[in-house]
Amino acid sequence: MKALIVDDERLARNELRRLLQSFPEVDIVGEARNADEAFVQIEQLQPELLFLDIQMPGADGFHLLERLENAPLVIFTTAFDQYALKAFEVNALDYLVKPIALERLRTAIEKVTARSAGPAAAEPSSAESGAPPKGRATASGSAVGQRVFVRDGDRCWFVALEDIALLESEGNYTRLFFGENKPLLLRSLNHLESRLPATLFFRANRRQIINLKFIESIDQWPNGGYQLKLRGGFEITMSRRQALSFQEATKL
Repeated sequence: MKALIVDDERLARNELRRLLQSFPEVDIVGEARNADEAFVQIEQLQPELLFLDIQMPGADGFHLLERLENAPLVIFTTAFDQYALKAFEVNALDYLVKPIALERLRTAIEKVTARSAGPAAAEPSSAESGAPPKGRATASGSAVGQRVFVRDGDRCWFVALEDIALLESEGNYTRLFFGENKPLLLRSLNHLESRLPATLFFRANRRQIINLKFIESIDQWPNGGYQLKLRGGFEITMSRRQALSFQEATKL
């Protein structure tokens, strides 16, 4: 598994690299001293795992995650344990307080191995419960495993794409709907549309992108448009033009 160490302290990076020599399954492909360096290296090296310090000069570890289109697995490493609660709120794999003990690191690596052992598709997603009564569109699992980091005020999440039911434009921001949550993401809907897998998401209208796996029913209007119902109580109106595109995209 390719890993990137992100920490502003050289001695901390060296010590973690030394400890990781005991785990040949972890391939350290690079190091970064701050969020900006880490962002460039993540884009270039595509690591599957980040050992991420939270408090660094300039942007902190959470700001780095906000910038990423697809977040890798994350193990937080920091000397400040007051961040622990927030780290687990974002569903990080683990949280290591410096100085890091070898056995504690071993536990974290075991969590990484367990997470990577099988595809996420083997686990039932909250997006896959229930059986649609009619008109169900289908989507392939090409987005399985992809996640986005979202921060809204003091709350943070790692969200699997397949668990997002609906994306709705609010100016230059986009509101995501997953579970009981609906935070704002600091990206426009147009920006997200170009990066979402077309096998899973469809632009229903000017303001909304839907997850095909959440469709419960499709009703056709006399004008050729569609009225869609999604799990969670969402009702989506689709024009005749978009309905034709929808038919083509989903082979209805």
